[in-house]
Amino acid sequence: MTNPEIAAVFRDIANLLEKKKENWFKILASRKVAEEIEKLTVDLSRLADDDKLREIPGVGEAIEKKITEMLTTGRFTVYEKLKAESRGEYR
Repeated sequence: MTNPEIAAVFRDIANLLEKKKENWFKILASRKVAEEIEKLTVDLSRLADDDKLREIPGVGEAIEKKITEMLTTGRFTVYEKLKAESRGEYR
């Protein structure tokens, strides 16, 4: 996945969490990391290879794992679940 694709996932996650009235911290964290990824001039995959994802403002252990999952699999399980829940498909 590209930087813009991953940023879009985090932005969509924030919107889905907001609709669910989830914890505001998670919503803000997702929006912040989307903004920071959009500002990058280097590919996330390169930062991951160099073990430097946590140098991105707002990226801690949990978000680092999410980015790594997207980079290695092209998917993000939690995001897929959130999308399914918003469509009423997940129980």
